[in-house]
Amino acid sequence: MPPVNGRRRYDSSRRKAVAEQTRSLVLDVAEQRFLRDGFAGTTVASIAEQAGVSPESIYKSFENKAGIVRAIYERGLTGTGEVAAYQRSDDVRERIDDPRELMRQWGTLTAEVASTVTPILLLIRSAAATDSSMAGLLEASNAHRLERMRHNAEFLADRGFLKKGVSLSEVTDMMWTVSSPELYELLVLERRWTPAQFATFVADTMGAALLP
Repeated sequence: MPPVNGRRRYDSSRRKAVAEQTRSLVLDVAEQRFLRDGFAGTTVASIAEQAGVSPESIYKSFENKAGIVRAIYERGLTGTGEVAAYQRSDDVRERIDDPRELMRQWGTLTAEVASTVTPILLLIRSAAATDSSMAGLLEASNAHRLERMRHNAEFLADRGFLKKGVSLSEVTDMMWTVSSPELYELLVLERRWTPAQFATFVADTMGAALLP
């Protein structure tokens, strides 16, 4: 009996790993095709064919095209590190007492996440003009980022890091603006800044506007 149970645990773990690999492959293929052909120009069938899976399996996992885009967006929010970027952002708040160093760390994380999530957000923004599901996803994305920045603003206020006269609303709006895909698009994608330049710009801008 013990060997049989061990075999079942192994098979279950292996199936899970294969499923994760397949999901990752589907998202990689889908992102490539969406960014090349646009939301309307990409079909679930074309994604399935290139990924070597059935369209039915994609519908089962993601429901529809909008669900695939949402999954790509959510994956982008984790950044490029082994630990999700939002978790690392929370971690640096707990261990860094120097507000300017905190801004530097947040600037680096902002640039990292922007590099993975901005292309798909620009796709969502473009598709939102004609597709209600993409319009809803864009609205949810903006609201989620605004709430995250409000949370960070409250942390800065609670720690006494903010300069006198600046309101929580102003702090939230400032951080929401410098983390926007539009700003990354202008400076990195259009003006060819490096991610390191962008990270420094974000940190310096927040520091100048918010700190004593």
